[in-house]
Amino acid sequence: MKPCLCVLAVCLMPFLSVAAEDTRVFEMRTYHANPGKLDALNSRFRDHTVNLFEKHGMTNVGYWVPKDNEKNLLIYVLAYPSQEARDASWKAFMNDADWKAAYAESTKDGKLVGKVDSVFLQATDYSPLIAPKLADESRLFELRIYSTNEGKLPNLNARFRDHTVKLFEKHGISNVAYWTPTREKDGKDQKLVYLVAHKDEASRKAAFAAFGADPEWQAARKASEEGGRLLIDKGIESVLMTPTDYSPTK
Repeated sequence: MKPCLCVLAVCLMPFLSVAAEDTRVFEMRTYHANPGKLDALNSRFRDHTVNLFEKHGMTNVGYWVPKDNEKNLLIYVLAYPSQEARDASWKAFMNDADWKAAYAESTKDGKLVGKVDSVFLQATDYSPLIAPKLADESRLFELRIYSTNEGKLPNLNARFRDHTVKLFEKHGISNVAYWTPTREKDGKDQKLVYLVAHKDEASRKAAFAAFGADPEWQAARKASEEGGRLLIDKGIESVLMTPTDYSPTK
């Protein structure tokens, strides 16, 4: 009997690991590059920052720039074992002699970044495993942020968990990551932040059209909103993004 139990345990290990709760702390950081400085900022990340992040225990999930980047933004996501680990890693990074030298060299003609926005996130229980991933071909990423009416975030999460994520995949929309903010100022208990990927803009348009027309989606949406609308008016933000050449997720 024992050998059989061992074999069963080995067979179940992949499933148990996938189902394990992801307790990591995620941070989405948005850098507002100063005019004319985005290329230099990308060079600093490519040549120095991403490696130094890893050196100090931070996981580089992905780096993107908006497809229509009029505001000169760089958006990236890091993962940490805990908030305490995050704070310790950043302290070590900021005190690293290599970082100080790279920063000084890159800013000798002026600061590269005017403002940094930071949002702390936790993975939902239905999110795919959030890890760096390279695809066989280039992809168009889409960052979507949903703002809910009061008390409706659990209903929205249930709809995604039970219906939306599988229907996205059915219609060719790749699920990358799903999060909720952990701080009140970022929309705790009010927002769903998620990342999906498409082949290109044409396939994105076709996929969302097919998804919207899917009878299963229409039924799920109707059932979920019997007690009132889940989202506030104009409660969907969408940013189309392309990965940087140094992003570990493409």
